[in-house]
Amino acid sequence: MMSNIPIDLTKVKKENIDKEILRAGIIAELDAINLYEQFAEFTENKEIKKVILDIAREEKTHVGEFQTLLLKLDKQQVTELDAGKKEVEKELKE
Repeated sequence: MMSNIPIDLTKVKKENIDKEILRAGIIAELDAINLYEQFAEFTENKEIKKVILDIAREEKTHVGEFQTLLLKLDKQQVTELDAGKKEVEKELKE
């Protein structure tokens, strides 16, 4: 589990701080999603499973929120995400 920011923000250029904060937020949310989905797999209690999976779904929404903000700040990220999407689509057509 992530309990510390994976980057030392004091060593990040001021113009990149917000992007790194958003990336750390995405990492934290993905970590939470993985944890909650693993918990849901282990429990046999249907009520607990239902609630945990709902919480995991909410974390996925949070990823989208962080990503939306990041894409507003980092145009290179937008370009690279699009390139990655195109690569996958090409691979799947072959």
